[in-house]
Amino acid sequence: GGSVGSGTLRLPGLHGYAAEFSPYWPGRVACAAAQYYGIAGCGTLAVLEQNEAGIVLLRSFDWNDGLFDVTWSENNEHVLITSSGDGSLQIWDTAKTKGPLQVYKEHTQEAYSVDWSQTRGEQLVVSGSWDQTAKLWDPAVGKSLCTFKGHEGVIYSTIWSPHIPGCFASASGDQTLRVWDVKAPGVKLVIPAHQAEILSCDWCKYDENLLVTGAVDCSLKGWDLRNTRQPVFILLGHTYAIRRVKFSPFHATLLASCSYDFTVRFWDFSKPNPLLETVEHHTEFTCGLDLSLHNRGQV
Repeated sequence: GGSVGSGTLRLPGLHGYAAEFSPYWPGRVACAAAQYYGIAGCGTLAVLEQNEAGIVLLRSFDWNDGLFDVTWSENNEHVLITSSGDGSLQIWDTAKTKGPLQVYKEHTQEAYSVDWSQTRGEQLVVSGSWDQTAKLWDPAVGKSLCTFKGHEGVIYSTIWSPHIPGCFASASGDQTLRVWDVKAPGVKLVIPAHQAEILSCDWCKYDENLLVTGAVDCSLKGWDLRNTRQPVFILLGHTYAIRRVKFSPFHATLLASCSYDFTVRFWDFSKPNPLLETVEHHTEFTCGLDLSLHNRGQV
């Protein structure tokens, strides 16, 4: 948390799986966590804030299974959604102290990813599960609007396009990156992106055709949707599986990745030597990662 080395908050007995900056509050971060590396035990949603004193815990909510991902609402500054090892999604309100406002239980295995749409004018949430499906939700409706089938392995990551309404990407253990359109039932595009499980993907904030994947083969690859025969870039340097990758909100060619090699790496894929920095301040597997929309350089 914080800019590099500036803030640490320990949550004893919990393992963080995802971190997301609030789109409304500078310095506010939600963290999805699980006990015992998510194998058994409970989960916690922790809402943290960085101020002059350091990082403080504003709120924490417990769930009876591990929490693997979290996303902030784009239409209410207090609302977030988490996804859990029991296959359910939870809607939380940080203005209330009690448990979830709502629980959606449809996935039949771990719900590993959840993302709230970025485009204005529609409030859509996508979830991805180890049951090999992605589901589309409207938070105001009590059941899913649609289920997307096609992946032949677990889904690790589902991310909305920041540009194209109703378009999301999914990354899977079946070694493919897929692009979907909520208005069409089938998959729009299947990219055999790695010869390994793909744990993470993200969309470029400056180019609607550019995505990045991070995989168990320790590589990051960039994909141009107009020509997917080969990657537009390959970034090598991590020594273990890449757990999460995010494009910068401020720089078109900058991205950050974190890995089971305990490092966070910063890259500029436009440069001949793309690796900008390797941060080695974690003493554990690094799972969650986000870049602040408000404060440049805050990760």
